[in-house]
Amino acid sequence: MCIFCAAIPATVAIGTNLNAKQNATRQAAEKEGIAPPAKKPIAKITLGALVLLAICSVTYHTIIARIWGLPFF
Repeated sequence: MCIFCAAIPATVAIGTNLNAKQNATRQAAEKEGIAPPAKKPIAKITLGALVLLAICSVTYHTIIARIWGLPFF
């Protein structure tokens, strides 16, 4: 498995975990009656990273691997 293909599920897991922690922190703050911390765009950043990884993966598997004579995974 290439590095780009391996990074996609790891990115999803990390982004989902960070987003869940942020939501839990905001909910806990709202229950205590204090102002919740500012919301960070974790989901959008994760989506952007996934799009870039997908583009890199497609580019690697269709162009670069063939030029270098590597097997098409």
